[in-house]
Amino acid sequence: MVPGVEHVPIATEDEHRHGHLAASPPREILESAGDILRALAAPVRIAIVLQLQESQRCVHELVDALEVPQPLVSQHLRILKSAGVVDGERSGREVLYRLVDHHLASIVLDAVAHAGESHGGADGEEQ
Repeated sequence: MVPGVEHVPIATEDEHRHGHLAASPPREILESAGDILRALAAPVRIAIVLQLQESQRCVHELVDALEVPQPLVSQHLRILKSAGVVDGERSGREVLYRLVDHHLASIVLDAVAHAGESHGGADGEEQ
């Protein structure tokens, strides 16, 4: 346990049933995870992460792929960058954006897959 850092107990279902609590990460880690999840919590930002999981892209490529205005893409990229989800590197007159960590793409892919399952799959029918 880290002095001065409050731990929030998180129990698995099995541990909860049997009265045992799992050790949890320090509050700072949980807050950081919350920041990341909040940064991902917008459809345009989810779409940006899905685009960047394929390869790095500049703003105009994201605008074309997502069919949203450039100022909106730039605003969402700033949010993702400030949360440490994406990073940009200047290449001539453009900035190429990339995912900082591909684990984040896995989180987004899992969320999208789950949403697709709860909406009955791609064809809209219940499975």
